Amino acid sequence: MSPQAISVSGLKASMSERRWFRPGSWRSVAILIPFLVLFVVLSVGSPWFFNTTNLLNILSQQSATLIIAAAGTLVLISGGIDLSVGATYALAGVVSAQVALAHGVVVAVIVSLVVGLFVGLTNGVISTLFRINPLIATLAMSFIVSGIGSSISGGNLIVLTNEPSFAAIAQTEILGVRTSIWIALVVVFVLGLLLARTTNGRYLYAAGGNAEASRLAGIRVNWVRMLAFTLSGGAAALGGIIDTSRVLSAQSSSGTSLTFTVLAGIVVGGTSILGGEGAIWRTVTGVLFIALVGNGFDLLGINVLYQQIALGVILLVAVGIDAWSRVLRR
Repeated sequence: MSPQAISVSGLKASMSERRWFRPGSWRSVAILIPFLVLFVVLSVGSPWFFNTTNLLNILSQQSATLIIAAAGTLVLISGGIDLSVGATYALAGVVSAQVALAHGVVVAVIVSLVVGLFVGLTNGVISTLFRINPLIATLAMSFIVSGIGSSISGGNLIVLTNEPSFAAIAQTEILGVRTSIWIALVVVFVLGLLLARTTNGRYLYAAGGNAEASRLAGIRVNWVRMLAFTLSGGAAALGGIIDTSRVLSAQSSSGTSLTFTVLAGIVVGGTSILGGEGAIWRTVTGVLFIALVGNGFDLLGINVLYQQIALGVILLVAVGIDAWSRVLRR
């Protein structure tokens, strides 16, 4: 049997083994241990942590990040990376605010989502059909998108405090829970199903695990990667709309640190930066773990400067574990 045939055969066997959760895979549960330990420590260490108001506030504040990180997981698993999500998030916020002031909420949401999907599709086309490294392509796109956002807003803060209908997108409560959280739950659930239970989901793993073998197996690698990038752009736009609705203001520089937060959450959750490995629920746990670190620093009154150091160390450990596990599998 030729090496290529062996590779394709191995790819098909690997694809057939993809499951929502794989018992015995230590990487699947590794993120749960520090998350639960931190949760217990904060519950014991601060009387203000373990209550409904604080926990719902954390979820509401992280709803946009969860949506963007869930879609970003698809990109990373397929072998790509999207560094333009922060800029797309900010552009969508600015566009939705400007359009809402002139044409109403419905038009604002539609236009912003279309803008995000277009940015994502453009990222996919550039990085697949034109074969430009995704890191460079999306980094360049982030500068372009940021420039467009600054041009639209004039570099000013756009305020929507006189638009209560826009606030309803994220601030309406259903069963005591804000719609921003419900939207995040639905998006995460749908993307989780797409990744774990559909053919395209298996193709995303295959494209990231071994692109050449996937092509030989008949998988349209470029198509599935473009799908991932497009969803990532749409998710970034949705996140921008939600946070604009939540704080009723938008600024072109609002997504500056978001890209780092999203990637950190994905990697800390155990998704490999080299593709082919990961899961949506692990990303959700990673994002919430980082959010708990920030919340814990605030509640315990620890200097915020140490928070940045802690997050850097956590990210290095996560990337180190990823590299170490790949060495062990060889």
